[in-house]
Parts: sequence; structure tokens; C-alpha cells
Amino acid sequence: MDNLSFGLTMTVVGVGGTFLTLWILSLVVDLLKKVFPLKAQDEAEKKA
Repeated sequence: MDNLSFGLTMTVVGVGGTFLTLWILSLVVDLLKKVFPLKAQDEAEKKA
């Protein structure tokens, strides 16, 4: 494997890993929003 092939492989793996990590973090944030909803915002919407 020459340097170009290795570099491109590492780039693809790095970008894929980054997107996978961001996707997992977004799932965790969504889960936390469902577990701990904002009460003050809900009450303000009911009054309006």
C-alpha cells in the first residue's frame, strides 16, 4: 500500500469516525431532553 492509498484510507476512516461520534452524541442529547424536559418552557407555552 503506497502513501496515497494509506492517507486516503485514514481520511475516510477519520471522517467516518467523526460523523459516527457526532451521531451518537446527538442521540444522547435527545435522550437527555426526553428524560429531563424543561418545565419552565412548558409552563410559559400554556400561559400564552
